[in-house]
Amino acid sequence: MTFAAPLALLLLPLPLLALFLPPEKLRHGAMTLPPAILAQARDAVSGRAARHLGLVALTLAWICAVLALSGPRILVTLDTLPATGRDIVLVLDLSGSMEKEDFDIDGTRVSRLAAVQSVAAQFVRGRVGDRVGLVVFGDRAYVAAAPTHDVSAVAQVIETSVIGVSGKATAIADGLGLAIKRLRDRDAKSKVVILLSDGRDTSGVVDPVAAAKKASELGIRIHTIALGPDDAGTAARPDDVVDTETLDQIAATAGGEMFRVRTTQDLSAVTRSIDQLEPSAAAAPPITAWRELWIWPAAAALVMLLGLLCARPGAAT
Repeated sequence: MTFAAPLALLLLPLPLLALFLPPEKLRHGAMTLPPAILAQARDAVSGRAARHLGLVALTLAWICAVLALSGPRILVTLDTLPATGRDIVLVLDLSGSMEKEDFDIDGTRVSRLAAVQSVAAQFVRGRVGDRVGLVVFGDRAYVAAAPTHDVSAVAQVIETSVIGVSGKATAIADGLGLAIKRLRDRDAKSKVVILLSDGRDTSGVVDPVAAAKKASELGIRIHTIALGPDDAGTAARPDDVVDTETLDQIAATAGGEMFRVRTTQDLSAVTRSIDQLEPSAAAAPPITAWRELWIWPAAAALVMLLGLLCARPGAAT
């Protein structure tokens, strides 16, 4: 333990100066006291112990007050959260096609959304040190989770997302635009958007590649993940395809990469690849800080002084 102002301890012997003050002159004389007055005098003598106790309490209060003034403190080690200075926003497709069950998890056939939720939530929980946010889109886009260091909370939002909450169309450009808007004014060292979609843009309002160009101008990198078994131009049903060409153009325009995902294993491999492209924070060395302890002697001095005031004759009245 050290003291912020150790010179304050020099005040400790200050009350001893009272010993060098000239004593009060008393007049002595012999007299006979009535019995009633004599009884009161004896009561006064018996109160000397209480006065001595008050003197001890006053001395301790002074010592505690001086200790508080000297600023006692100890050096403690803090386990801090490493911060990468990177913001990542996931843009998740919640269109109707995400209901299709063509993925397997542990031998069970699940929907595309369930597969994404399982892997993406695990990916987000591993982004310790990053600020992670979530944008979901269907007919329109909205922010489901603003960028935050609380990655567990964002992972929980991913796991509880449901199809239809934002419509069942595929407004990819809207989702990208909202993510870019969230990131453009932030002062992060690195800004990343990860787009997960299984269809083609049907909004017809903004070109998603144009949105990617704007992201590039703002220093925002975009990685795209194309979900689903068939690509546009090769599928028997045109409503069940992934527009890999557009998703590849989005990634290339914004300095990212496009990942093609047909199975859960592919999806897990993608998250590992993105971990390599956007590595999480390394273990940061712990930092030390002073923990101030003056509050405890200060509180003790205050309690003793209040006790002395309450114990004074007539205090109750």
